[in-house]
Amino acid sequence: MFFAIISLLLNMFSFLILARVLMSWVPNLDPYHPVVQFIMQATEPFLKPVREALPPAGGFDFSPIVVMLLAQMLARILINFAG
Repeated sequence: MFFAIISLLLNMFSFLILARVLMSWVPNLDPYHPVVQFIMQATEPFLKPVREALPPAGGFDFSPIVVMLLAQMLARILINFAG
């Protein structure tokens, strides 16, 4: 049960990362909107270290992809462990 809850939270976190990526494509998005602030504050502590560890990639930020993959892998491992 505990592992299933953690897995669910990791999946929800992946959706937050996806929302952040989609927000980056929206022009004129209000950075002070509470929803935008929440998504940024919830994801930046995880994205920043990965962004700093990755080598420059011609202006592209691959940290959301890396963090989402890690979160999904961890979620699957926890589900299999709880199985």
